[in-house]
Amino acid sequence: MAFYFEPFESRKPPEPVPYRPGIELVWQFLAVIALVFGASYIHWRWSVSLNADALWFAVPLAVAETLAYIGLILFTVNLWQTRDYPMRPAPDSIRQCVDQEEMPERPVSVDVFITTYNEDEELVRLTIRDAKAVRYPHPIDLRIHVLDDGRRDTMRAICDHEQVRYISRTNNVGFKAGNLRNAMEQTGGDFIVICDSDTRLFPSILENTLGYFRDPDVAWVQTPQWFFDLPQGRPLPDWLARHVGTPGRWLGRLVEGVAGPVHIGRDPFVSEPQMFYDIIMRRRNAANAAFCCGAASIHRREAVMQAALRAYASAIDSEVKRLSVDIQDHQTREDFQDALRGQMVLETEFTPYKFHVSEDIYTSIVLHNDPERRWKSVMHPRIESKMLSPQDLLSWAVQRFKYAGGTLDIMLHDNPLFKGRMTPLQRVMYLSTFWSYLGCVWNIVFLVAPIVAMFTSVSPVAAYSNDFYAHFLPFILLSELAFMFGTWGTNAWDGKASYLSFFSINFRALWTVLKGEKVKFPVTPKDRQEGSFLHLVTPQITVVALTLLGIVYSAYRVFGAGRLDETPSFIVNTFWGLNNVMCMLPMIRAALWKPEDEPQEAPQSDTPTDAGRTRPAPVLVAPQ
Repeated sequence: MAFYFEPFESRKPPEPVPYRPGIELVWQFLAVIALVFGASYIHWRWSVSLNADALWFAVPLAVAETLAYIGLILFTVNLWQTRDYPMRPAPDSIRQCVDQEEMPERPVSVDVFITTYNEDEELVRLTIRDAKAVRYPHPIDLRIHVLDDGRRDTMRAICDHEQVRYISRTNNVGFKAGNLRNAMEQTGGDFIVICDSDTRLFPSILENTLGYFRDPDVAWVQTPQWFFDLPQGRPLPDWLARHVGTPGRWLGRLVEGVAGPVHIGRDPFVSEPQMFYDIIMRRRNAANAAFCCGAASIHRREAVMQAALRAYASAIDSEVKRLSVDIQDHQTREDFQDALRGQMVLETEFTPYKFHVSEDIYTSIVLHNDPERRWKSVMHPRIESKMLSPQDLLSWAVQRFKYAGGTLDIMLHDNPLFKGRMTPLQRVMYLSTFWSYLGCVWNIVFLVAPIVAMFTSVSPVAAYSNDFYAHFLPFILLSELAFMFGTWGTNAWDGKASYLSFFSINFRALWTVLKGEKVKFPVTPKDRQEGSFLHLVTPQITVVALTLLGIVYSAYRVFGAGRLDETPSFIVNTFWGLNNVMCMLPMIRAALWKPEDEPQEAPQSDTPTDAGRTRPAPVLVAPQ
């Protein structure tokens, strides 16, 4: 039996983006200047430029611009500097990883947890074998456990054959978090490596990451997720030659001569994770705010258990106080509370990993908020495993909805920003994450505004005068230039386009949470779904269609009907609308994408999802 990804097994992961102090200084200088011009622009928008005759249009747009500017500030803080934790030699004893002199000298013990539900057993076998191939320069107690929530005899048989431990349970309470808790109750390793069914560990993962735990306050290390099966796509000249012949090849070479290499079909779902891990998460090291993304992370058992015990005790005490608030007599109240506390201990779930659809970031928040320990997190820059990416838009949309819904649910129902013991900078970093998902609200305004302006001839600003260009152009141009340096070494356009085009999925997730509905733990489709998925991108198609119609209608008014006074508005809204269209097209193309028949070359870089959760199992091809 063969998997679709077998031709890509020899692919090598990209190197981390190198740290360049000079580039960082240029980025920081330009970012400050851009924010100053941005503040001037926002002030001008509210104080001078609002169209008093159309406040119904002008005010919502100004609000959206203000909220987006706040997001720009948060993103700038996030990207401000790269400060990697220094890599240290792999410890040869557990005593080198704890702050306890009485700890006996013994080898480090590590449990590898491979979580699975109904993924193909042979895929899990590959994951097991790669875990068994992990090396370490010193004696180590390495134990591999398959955590099967599917309770399958075939999976048990594979574990027996591979000589690894099979762990199951009688129910699926808590989903992945419950599965992890059940395994923790039956194991005792000093450290835990969390893997999904398709997390193929590299042999170097432990020797490159356990050294961070020489600092006894390091609670977990997250490593980047690399989707090794992403399509590389075809070079533009080859793609054009295939469709229109030799003239197309000439045209493609001309375009690449101006814009650089262009690949058609590369990473159709914009799931390449380099921007997320190598830029956003890596730069949170400076604030001790990199959060766990699940798969390919290494956890200190002591940290997870201590934080869970404190959260457990706090939850019991809070509930006891709530239930006993009406008891007035002091002695009676204390007796009542003692009895009630004993009952609550029996009824309250102890959860080392929070029972939540986003258990990874939730557990990170609990650890960063620990009232007694300043637990540290580390974003390790080097890729130490490989994984599978979604192979159709449906699988991709299921993942994105879960990420957005889980994060927004935490923000609205258990927000860490106003409680706990986080530092101010840590709170800013988590706020940046929450704010990015709220962006769907003002992104809708940015998508609709040029359409409204072109069809109604109503402007949200008093006039597109020289004053407008003097405030707007320096801000937008300096911002683009600054973030070109701030994201140096990655493809930043894909990130910006996907941020805008995700509006429909993120808004649906926000609406689900606001309605009080529970964000479910969806089972991602296990095979590539056949056919197109245009119904999933109806909002994006609508934006494109209405924008293009608006441009045509507006052009007719200006040049056909002689309304030359509307020319400045036409120019601004045409450029604005075309930018929106370009951002929508990648997601629309993804709905139509089908894998090519022949294998493609390996991609040189890859990125998120805000985080590594359950991916679809691979598509099987005919036995060989």
